[in-house]
Amino acid sequence: MNVLVLTGRTIDQGRGKEMGKLSDVYQKDVTQCQIDPEDMKALGLRRNANVKVTTNFGSIVLRAVKSIRGPHPKMIFISYGPWASMISDPETHGSGMPSLKGMSGVLEPAPDEKVLTMQELVNQLKEA
Repeated sequence: MNVLVLTGRTIDQGRGKEMGKLSDVYQKDVTQCQIDPEDMKALGLRRNANVKVTTNFGSIVLRAVKSIRGPHPKMIFISYGPWASMISDPETHGSGMPSLKGMSGVLEPAPDEKVLTMQELVNQLKEA
């Protein structure tokens, strides 16, 4: 499914960040993908099913959760964090801030793929 990818801050992401980026609260929030309930239904997804999000800048596997906001068909939301950074446009256009909103992407079920841990994500970056 073609989607528009939005990233941003959430209360849980911010609260978790205060506890440390290795805290369960932080990791739970930044490894989920908020999806419109109708889109979840169209893709045959259940809560916490693994999904792959791919943009022109990379791919990442996250947990699917129903968005409580909307409706917003074909728009997904991912909290700021290392996982969102893996698929974000690194170009800052001179602002020092990468493009984090409005990226075109593809959302697909990924039942046979896993959400990487923080250590696995870092290892993947070191290998690249």
